[in-house]
This record gives sequence, structure tokens and C-alpha cells, in this order.
Amino acid sequence: MEDLIIIGAGPAGLTAGIYAARARLKTLLLERLAPGGQVLTTDRVENYPGFVEGISGFELVDRMKRQAERFGLKIENQEVARLKFNSEIKTVVTDRGELEARALILACGATPQKLGIEGESMLTGKGVSYCATCDGPFYRDQEVALVGGGDTAIEEALFLARFAGKIHVIHRRDELRATKLLQERAFAEEKIEFVWDSIASRIVGESGVEGIDLKNVKTDKEFRLPVQGVFVFIGTNPNNELVKDFVKLDERGFVIANNDMETSVPGLFVAGDIRSKLLRQISTAVGEGATAAFAAEKYIDSQK
Repeated sequence: MEDLIIIGAGPAGLTAGIYAARARLKTLLLERLAPGGQVLTTDRVENYPGFVEGISGFELVDRMKRQAERFGLKIENQEVARLKFNSEIKTVVTDRGELEARALILACGATPQKLGIEGESMLTGKGVSYCATCDGPFYRDQEVALVGGGDTAIEEALFLARFAGKIHVIHRRDELRATKLLQERAFAEEKIEFVWDSIASRIVGESGVEGIDLKNVKTDKEFRLPVQGVFVFIGTNPNNELVKDFVKLDERGFVIANNDMETSVPGLFVAGDIRSKLLRQISTAVGEGATAAFAAEKYIDSQK
């Protein structure tokens, strides 16, 4: 039996692993894919303290992983199918069997929210993308649309400007939600053109994206932009499938936890983007991972 099992190897999970390993807890971190989570899709991280010139998402996560392993953290690739809570023991059912632990930390993160419009599903991977870092180089000198107005959307638009000939940023309001610094950079980028007060209604194309249909929310005017790619950055949905029937959730499905990261189930902690909170950033995920590990240690000690 493990003292602690951490599910998810993004910044929150890796930080929890570092703290748990240093506390000499018998800890196992499970990740179904490569460690890193959404950070791996980030070309450049500029707002994480300590890196004056910024750092790539891949390098930042790689450093976290190597640091955790240096303290003895065991990381395994296993896909978690479900959880079982019986008295004080937590059972994690994976594709390799069952594991038991005294406490769990969920750092499962979140996934990009979809537009939910005609043509989106059919053309996903054929011109519709949720990761500019992954797919931006395929659109060299082409015209693309990007839907969204927050920090992530504008960061991705600026990244696309390295490759695309023109980026149409579509936003349903007449001003951006992104931080002022990002706005200044975007407004200064000649390749970026803003389409204000507009929503996407349909993505057009057969074997690939040929255009996107838009509607102006103020005038009701409908029009089409002829583009070869559509990038969507309108928020995230929590990966709460493992616990949605066990814990308290907010109205959007994010897990509610107290200041110690403990959920409504004793011994079950959360950290990172899956948690209900104001800000979802690497820095907040790291802080929550540390807090969750420390709180889990105190919980485990109280159970022994």
C-alpha cells in the first residue's frame, strides 16, 4: 500500500510529488500520457517567477520531473479507470490492476472547451485545432481564424504570427479579457486582425477547413471568413470524471476544495486546473500542489 497516490503529472502533480517525496512519504504518481499536461502545448512561459527571459513549457516540466525523480518520486504510466472509497483506504483502479493508498491527490487538470458548432467535430485534426504550438507551423503564410479573447488566446495568436500570413481573432465582445501587456503586443502585430462582437456559427469544409461562418451579436449580420485553419481558445472543462459522483463541484464542474486543498471526501485532495478557483496558471498549480502534499502528509499522520 502507498501512503499517497497522485493522479496527473502536470505542474500541480509534479510539485505535490516533490514535496511528498521530500517528506519521505511512500508516493506513486500516475500519468496516462507524458508528464506535463497542458504546459507541453505552451511555446513560451513568461510569467513563471525566476525565468527572466522566459522558458519553454517542455523545458519547465522536464526540470520539474527531473527534480521530483531526484528526490525519489516514482512515476508510472497508468490510466486510471475509477476510484473506490472504502473507509480509510482509497483504491485506484487502473489498466494494470488495483492500487491502494491512505490519501489521494487529484491533479487531473482540464481540457480545452469546444465551440459546439457545425463542422467542428468533423474537421478537428483537419484544420480545427486547440493547440497553436502543436499545429501552427502547418499554416505557414496561410490565413487562419482564432476564437477567444483571454490570455491563452492572445498568447497563441502571437505565436501563430510566426507562421501564418494573417490571423483573424474573433471575440464576442468589443474588448479583450487578456492582460494589458499581451493586448499591447497583439495590437502592434500587423498580422493580427480583430473581429469584434462576433461569434462562430459554423466551420466550413469537406476534407479540410475552407472557412468559418460568423455572426455579429450587435447587428445580427452573418458573414464568412475564408480561412484554412481555425484555432479555439475559449476556456477549459475540468477532467472530473473520476470524482464527479463523490465530491462537491461548482456550477461548471470544477472540484470544490478548502484552503488545504481537501475536498468533501476526507483524504482526497485536489490541485491545479481541476480545482474551483479564480486563476488557473502554472504558479497557482505549483502552490496548490505543495499545499496538497503538505496537507496529505498531516492527514496520513493522523490516520496512523
